Amino acid sequence: MIVTDAGFSVAGDITADGVTDFTRKLSDAGKSNRTIGAYITAIKGFARWMSEKLRRDPLATLKKPSPNEDRKHERRCLLQDEWGWLRRATLARVDRWGMSGPERVLLYAVAIQTGLRSNELRSLTRGRLFLDLGGPYITCKPASTKNSEMARQYIHADVASQLAELIARKSPRAPLFHMPNEGNVAAMLRGDLAEAREAWLHEAKDDPQVVAQRTDDDFLLYENHDGEKLDFHALRHTCGVWLAIAGTSPKGIQAIMRHSSITLTLDTYGHLIKGEEAASVAKLPVMMPDERSTNLRNGTTDHIECDAQHQAQQSGCETVRAGCDAVRNTSANDSQEETPNSLPVAKLSVVLPTVARVGPLGFEPRLTDSESVVLPLH
Repeated sequence: MIVTDAGFSVAGDITADGVTDFTRKLSDAGKSNRTIGAYITAIKGFARWMSEKLRRDPLATLKKPSPNEDRKHERRCLLQDEWGWLRRATLARVDRWGMSGPERVLLYAVAIQTGLRSNELRSLTRGRLFLDLGGPYITCKPASTKNSEMARQYIHADVASQLAELIARKSPRAPLFHMPNEGNVAAMLRGDLAEAREAWLHEAKDDPQVVAQRTDDDFLLYENHDGEKLDFHALRHTCGVWLAIAGTSPKGIQAIMRHSSITLTLDTYGHLIKGEEAASVAKLPVMMPDERSTNLRNGTTDHIECDAQHQAQQSGCETVRAGCDAVRNTSANDSQEETPNSLPVAKLSVVLPTVARVGPLGFEPRLTDSESVVLPLH
């Protein structure tokens, strides 16, 4: 599309100005920075491949616009308290857009637990469910996923049990959910949210002050006061947020959300991931000089040896120096046998590896087929 619009006939015609003119047209047409960035990524990849013949990359200086500067549709996550009200209200509603209340609840629950997108959920059939194994999971074929790769998404045992009841009489090729079209799926969720909010407001009907407070609150609103919307795709965002709040490692979130890079995961959910900075730094040895370490220059080592002794005891190692009275009382003979003002280099080499062992900082190995992180929704 860029090649045609910019009039590039041969590789030598590719210029940054031509691509910039094309992206400006996209911007004028209302396309988002994310969409424009996708076009730029594609043409820059082609230009890099052609650079071997051109002996230069004509688009090396071309930059993508930030996707965070003009988001057309800001989304929010579903709060855990909101889920309880949404679940009860949805179950109470017999039918909406051809889906029963229990089926809609299951659809929302699977969307939150797996992070699968609307079209990916629509492609699921009974044959894609594996519920009888140790860790129940759902698979999504490459033809149906955004990254064209097989997805294996684990689910909670309670949700697996309810899905087993739902598909009991379905054929292996039957759709898992009878979902309406994409526009109506969004309308379906908005309707259930509205009824859940109405029930939440009605609960406080006997207390006018509480009613007034709840009316001003954006609890269960489709669009909150910041303009963030709770559409169906926001359930995928909810999956990542809940995982981060639960303390799941960034690599675990990346695997479940099927992000192409850990950078995308951290950019999206990094502010919610529980850090271990303070605890990790506390595990490091004392490496910065202070007034005590200056005693080394004067031939005095009592303070630093006592610190090393204390670290050694905490780590289960032997004592470093018998003459450190603050840690261990020694006999006169022991003190005489010690070399005055000697540095405990050998012993410190035993202590430091234990003391300096740094924790994993929340990063875990990539999930294997036998490992999973699922969100209970009951």
